[in-house]
Parts: sequence; C-alpha cells; structure tokens
Amino acid sequence: MAKNIEKITSRDIDFAKWYTDVVQNSELVEYGPVKGTMIIKPYGFAIWENIVKFLDIEFKKQKVQNVYFPMLIPEELFNKEKEHIDGFAPELYTITKIGENNLQQKLFLRPTSEVLIANYWSKAVKSYRDLPLLFNQFTNVLRCEKTTRPFLRSSEFLWNEGHTVHSDETEAENFAIKIWNVYKRIVEDVLMIPTIAGIKTRKERFAGAETTYTIETMMYDGQALQSATSHYFGSNFTKAYNVKFQNKNQKEEFAYTTSWGMSTRIIGAIIMSHSDDFGLVLPSKIAPIQIRVIKIKDEEEVNKIAKLIENKLANYRIDMDESDKSFGFKISDAEIKGIPLRIEIGPKELESNSVVISRRDLRTKVLISINNIEQYVYEQLNEYDKNLFTIARKRLDSRIYKLNTISEYKENLKTKIGFALVPFCGDVECENSVKEQTSTNSRCISGEENKKEIKCFNCNKLTKQLVYFSRAY
Repeated sequence: MAKNIEKITSRDIDFAKWYTDVVQNSELVEYGPVKGTMIIKPYGFAIWENIVKFLDIEFKKQKVQNVYFPMLIPEELFNKEKEHIDGFAPELYTITKIGENNLQQKLFLRPTSEVLIANYWSKAVKSYRDLPLLFNQFTNVLRCEKTTRPFLRSSEFLWNEGHTVHSDETEAENFAIKIWNVYKRIVEDVLMIPTIAGIKTRKERFAGAETTYTIETMMYDGQALQSATSHYFGSNFTKAYNVKFQNKNQKEEFAYTTSWGMSTRIIGAIIMSHSDDFGLVLPSKIAPIQIRVIKIKDEEEVNKIAKLIENKLANYRIDMDESDKSFGFKISDAEIKGIPLRIEIGPKELESNSVVISRRDLRTKVLISINNIEQYVYEQLNEYDKNLFTIARKRLDSRIYKLNTISEYKENLKTKIGFALVPFCGDVECENSVKEQTSTNSRCISGEENKKEIKCFNCNKLTKQLVYFSRAY
C-alpha cells in the first residue's frame, strides 16, 4: 500500500488547504505573475482538452459551428445593453492607453462576448433565411476577482462560449434547453458528478437574460458549485444592437438569442467531488492517463511483458513509467495524479503469468492473469466510474434538507452544510434579505412545486415554488 503524501492536508481538517495542496502536488497549475491568474501546466491542460473534446462532439451534433471573436470591446459598444454593463462593471479590465498615447475611447477586455457577437449579427442577419446562426468559441475571458483560487475563481479562465440567434423565440428557448441538457449529460455521464438542474431566480440569472438554466453540483464539503449555464435572452440583446431580420411576411422583426458556457471551473468541481487525502481521483473518460504501468524491476522478461501489455491496452491512454525513481515514489505519483488504474509488473508476479492491478478509488491490489487483462481492465474502468458517481450521489442525497422557515434554515446551517429546499417567493428583495441573514444564495428553482400555496420561508408571501439555497463557491 502506498504511503500517504505528507504535503496534502486532510480534507476533513482544512478543506481549503487540502484543495490547494492537491492542485499543486498533482502538477495541475502554478500561480501566474498577476494576482488571480494561473499557469495551467500540461497535466491540468490535458484534463481540459479531454473535456473540450466531449463538448465539441456534442455541440457539433446540434450543428453548432466553432468561431473566434476578438478580445477587445470598445466602450460605446459595451454600453448599449444597460443591464449587461451593470452586471459586469465591477469586474471589467479597462485599457486607457496604447504606448504613451491616451485612448479617446476606452477598450474593455471581454468578460463575455455577447456584445461583440450581437454587433456582428446586426450586420450579418438580414432575412429569416439567414437563421439560425449557431456559434461556439473555445476561448479565454477576464473578470477581476477579489478572492481567487485556482480553477474555482480566477481573473482569467478558459471556457466554451456558445451564442445562437434565431428567427423564432420558441426555437431559441428550446435550443438553450438542448444545450442545458448536453451539459447535464456531460457532467453526470463523463465527469461522474450528480447534478441538480433548474432555473435561476430573478436575482441570480445572468445579466440581460430572460431565463438562465443552470447545472448545480455539491462538493465534498457540502457547498454548491455552479458547473454550467445556458441563457435565453429573448430579444434583449437584439433590440440593443439592432439585430433585425425580414420574416416570412416581409416584415422586420427583432431576432432571439441564447448563450451558454462551461469553464475550467469544472476542473475544480471534479477535484472537490472525487479526490481524497492521497491526491486527485479523476473520472476515466477525462483522465490524461487512464492506466499507468510500473515495472518493479528493470529486467528483460519484465520489460517484454510490459510492452506486451502496452500493446494489448493500446486503445486506452496508457503510460509506462520509465522514470529513475523509487518504486514507492512511482506508486505515490500515480495516486496523486488520480490515474484510474495502476498495473505493477515484477518477476514474482510473472511466475504465475500475472500482474497486480490497483484501482485508484478503492486502493486495493488484485492479482490478474495477463490472458484476462483486456476484459478485466474494461470492466474495472466501468466499475470505477460508476463508483465515483455512486459516492457523489449518496453525498448529494444525504445533504438535501427540506425546510419551511428561515429560523429552521439558520439552525440547520450551524451544523449541516448542504442544499436547503425551501418554499420561496422569488422576489429579489426577499432573496437579498436571506443572503444578509445567512450569507447564502439561491442555487436554482426546483422542478417540483407544492400542490397548494404555502408561505415563503422568509417573507411569508404565498408561493408554490420550491428553491434550493446553499453556501457556494
């Protein structure tokens, strides 16, 4: 059994310190020279690349095309949609000089690209025959964050940023819902994180959106993390940026738009959902290395069998540890990097034509015949992913608390961190009051409703609506 990595603080003692220890020891990132920025190292970037591959495949099934839009937004253009500018103003990076020359008009570094794309559409869209336009870009955005942590909240991050424009409002909203479901499938079926999917309250929806569809997840410590969102804008942006088309009746009409995104923040969700005191635990579908082979001795027969196994398992992302490190270090390195399966090959095991296989989640060792290794690896990777999801699902289910009053909620927060499902009126003023009293936010409106109107848990107005509240990252 591999020894514990001493540099990693126990997650039950100090969860924030544990998170930082795991990120740094597993070589995912280093801090950038500017506060809030991060250098994503090869192993961390490989995780993002694998997530991007799944996103790209799913988007293209919806006939979405990849594009790239500029990073710089002129002030005049940005200010056209008031609610949007109000939402992002505190986080904007602003350019006022180029060289020694002051600019007559400020330039903003994009916090998101709605205004750039709406401006493009105002020129590109003329007729209903031009629509829909379905765009996505894999890019970076910048938002100045006061409190930062790698992946979870950084001043510059990577994401997919989708934008679509339609001639029909129902078609537009249905497309936002389609992408919402794509995100839910990827988070649950690829990343093995159970979700709560719902609509954001009026207070929490995206600036300028009519409806924000969200994917919420629960971390090991019981706090929520928003993992992806899809927004329906109606004609809010198209009116501000004059995106019109001639409809089938030869009349001008404002178009309808959506936007949607998932960022490198999801890597933080993976870490905090699955990992342990020994390092990362990565779902097999996005793990940069799915299988690592470790040779106990550098002998001819061991090398021969190692190569044979590498060929047998060539359909997987398999890595042969050829480093000049001790056996114990190699084991610990595989564990801290969250490699799903580890295969150990030595002279003793080869006497019975076998190898030792260890699963990262269980940390147990099993002697397996080389003849059966392909079937065994296939089965174990499937069981491994299922187990990650099952553990996370049980955690989520056990930490949802149905409460009816703000006093119950406050009392619950003293000892139980999780999701509170409460009757809530949806008013912004009421939600501000809840946040002031509890330092928590609404996460989303539940898909279920009360059969009869009951009192809002905070202000006592009658409502049928049930909403999740939680502390969140």
